[in-house]
Amino acid sequence: MLDCLDAARYFIIKAYDAGIGAQMTNMKVQKLLYYAQSVHLALYGESLFSNEIQAWRYGPVCPPAYQFYREFEDKQLPPPNLASIAKIDPAARQVLDEVWDYFGGYHAYRLSDMSHLEFPWKKARQGLSAESASNNPIALEDLRALGEQKLDIIEREHPAYPWVMQDVVTAALATRPTVRVEKGGVRDWLESILD
Repeated sequence: MLDCLDAARYFIIKAYDAGIGAQMTNMKVQKLLYYAQSVHLALYGESLFSNEIQAWRYGPVCPPAYQFYREFEDKQLPPPNLASIAKIDPAARQVLDEVWDYFGGYHAYRLSDMSHLEFPWKKARQGLSAESASNNPIALEDLRALGEQKLDIIEREHPAYPWVMQDVVTAALATRPTVRVEKGGVRDWLESILD
């Protein structure tokens, strides 16, 4: 399992590689970790890192990563040593790259606004005022469900999606049905599909 700080370092390096290192703040790292954890849970059914994500006042936060970069407040984070990300396995890299490709271009405040509209953070803060401090954990099952939603959006917004779906539908229509529904059997057939 990955350490949350290694994931944070990976995102910071990606920002510098993309020429947007100046935008990489602690707030942005926190939101990227939130999305990375959710997408990994959706894809693999297990956490990317063991640290919990908490529903703080200004959005989801992974406390160890926040504390590590706390001294920078809202300032640009320094580039980490490349060796610090060498041990990240290919599957984790793929998730981090997918999250970066989709969310990395957003400003920290936009990511924060997005997270405030999503059910995992709202659910973990249920009953608290907007000004209330909180260290309530965001449930892993809620993060997984969010990850499934985000993967669906990422897939649908991919430039190749319309052509791939066209091929899938064309192939499905060209395939001869394997089950023939007899007259009056539609209800039974539908129930068998829904069970």
